[in-house]
Amino acid sequence: MGHRSKEARGEITNAQCPMPNAQCPMPNAQCPLNPMLTTPERPQSPIWLVIIRLLRWHKPEGRLILMIPALWAVFLAASGKPPLPLVGVIILGTLATSATGCVVNDLWDRNIDPEVERTRDRPLASRALSVKVGIIVAIVSLACAAVLAFYLNPLSFWLCVAAVPVILLYPGAKRVFAVPQLVLSIAWGFGVLISWSAVTQTISQATWLLWGATVLWTLGFDTVYAMSDKEDDRRIGVNSSALFFGNYAPLAIGIFFAGTILLLSWLGVVIHLHLAFWISLAVATIGWVWQSLRLRKRYLANSAYGKMFQQNVWIGFILLAGMIAGSL
Repeated sequence: MGHRSKEARGEITNAQCPMPNAQCPMPNAQCPLNPMLTTPERPQSPIWLVIIRLLRWHKPEGRLILMIPALWAVFLAASGKPPLPLVGVIILGTLATSATGCVVNDLWDRNIDPEVERTRDRPLASRALSVKVGIIVAIVSLACAAVLAFYLNPLSFWLCVAAVPVILLYPGAKRVFAVPQLVLSIAWGFGVLISWSAVTQTISQATWLLWGATVLWTLGFDTVYAMSDKEDDRRIGVNSSALFFGNYAPLAIGIFFAGTILLLSWLGVVIHLHLAFWISLAVATIGWVWQSLRLRKRYLANSAYGKMFQQNVWIGFILLAGMIAGSL
């Protein structure tokens, strides 16, 4: 059997090694340049999977929690029996809108997301996708939302148009506004105005009560979510409601949830909702009280905040079921 070459035996030749043998302190067998010891690069994910990550479709709770207030509105405005095509448009519209918001947010934050533990693996932050691809995906998502908006009546359509600047500018709010979660909450509230007016072609007292409840609820659960990023946000120099309220954040969250309960109760009285709604509101109240008390603990793992966010998705759907049953 003939002798194998150094390359075949996995050894480093003088041509491959940048350091002369006399100066190299490491044996050939331990050299990191040895092809026998190098780790092959991990294969890249297909671009369609990376785009799904960009749209956050692999984390459905964030999409669902935007959809919930819009569904509250469309079912309450229609006394529990909205036209199914309209429900479909609302669902697809919230998915397209949230997709646009996610991509725009990541375009704004592509240079600071790598500094935050929770966001450093996002496709634009990790450079798995280019800015050009991100812009194209944002335009396509916004175009899909626009097409769906043409199905709605004029009032609802123009409310959709009014929501666009809020969605596009929200990511910039954290750089200049002390409580950027309020801007996000107002964006969430447009889902209520659009969906309610899509049924009634008007905005009433009941609409504003539901809008106010949605804004306060969003302020509550998004401040919870922001608490997991508090130290990273402080280091980078961006604003959040968690930083603004500081040690009083648990108290502020409790007040936001209490305001949500108050406005939903007022709404239930105004539109004469039945027992099922009040039962669902009682369950939601228990959930929010439990979260508010737990947040007062001195030390909580970051994962606890994400779990509370997910719990609010379930609370939202429990309320939706109560609103539907209580309207019939």
